[in-house]
Amino acid sequence: MPNHLPKIDEFDHVTEWVFDLDNTLYPRHTDLFSQIDQKMTTYVSELLRLPREEARRVQKEYYRDYGTTLNGLMTIHSIDANDFLEKVHDIDYSWVSPDPDLGRAIRALPGRKFIFTNGDVGHAERTATALGILDHFDEIFDILAADLLPKPAAQTYDRFLSLHKINGGEAAMFEDLPRNLAVPKSLGMRTVLIVPHNFDEAMGETWEQEGHDGAHVEYVTDNLSGFLNHFLAEKC
Repeated sequence: MPNHLPKIDEFDHVTEWVFDLDNTLYPRHTDLFSQIDQKMTTYVSELLRLPREEARRVQKEYYRDYGTTLNGLMTIHSIDANDFLEKVHDIDYSWVSPDPDLGRAIRALPGRKFIFTNGDVGHAERTATALGILDHFDEIFDILAADLLPKPAAQTYDRFLSLHKINGGEAAMFEDLPRNLAVPKSLGMRTVLIVPHNFDEAMGETWEQEGHDGAHVEYVTDNLSGFLNHFLAEKC
């Protein structure tokens, strides 16, 4: 999949910069999320007393059908969300390397910067700290701020925009899942899909990239800092 780089003025109006966290602010090949993925399988296995293979199948069905495994578990099994989030985010963040180039690019963006994640604040803070970019963000909007309703639910984007007084027409959204860009596009946001390098790495679940060539995806890149630096350089 080729990169789609913006023309010189296509982000001139953007003053609100919104970034997903996992597999967006750090590249997929970092493989950090695989730790969380395995923790979720363990959680489902122990909760439902299932063999890991069956637990993983259930986990992925909930993820596909309910936006997150957590949402499926809450809906069907009424689990304690805080217990789940604490257990699945008990991971090794040393897998994440500092990214000074990304940090410089985010710092240079005009306006406010947000992390908008289906994870929790603690996970976002630890990940962004490992990347060396936490101080460049104004706010983190997490699954608890979303009242436990994950992306791609329209109500969650509305809640985010309302809470932070954001005009969608002045915002840009960066995401690794195409389905999470449909609502931002409808709200007038610039939409950027982050994909693995050369689109040749394991992409997780096949359905995750459904719609990657849809009209709701305006730009595609496998290099977030390079994408940001492209139009920042045009302004110099």
